[in-house]
Amino acid sequence: MAPVILSELLSDPLLSLQDESDLLAVQLLETRDGFWRRAGKLRAELIRRKYRPKLADTLIAQSCIDHDLPLLTRDRDFRPFTRVGRLQLL
Repeated sequence: MAPVILSELLSDPLLSLQDESDLLAVQLLETRDGFWRRAGKLRAELIRRKYRPKLADTLIAQSCIDHDLPLLTRDRDFRPFTRVGRLQLL
């Protein structure tokens, strides 16, 4: 799991202690060299193309792209990342 996803899930004030424990047991993806630059450039390209990507979504997308992992989501906000980046959605 991308670290930013863990942060987002743990921010739920109604999260049970058991769910928190389960989430903390999941292995986190490593941030690879150049991650922050690639994420910034990806977001800049989306903005240039008139999309309005959230920073957290950009970080999630870049983590998946870096590790060549598909993202399981129902959130339509990630669709532009499939067009501009190489994000795969499930």
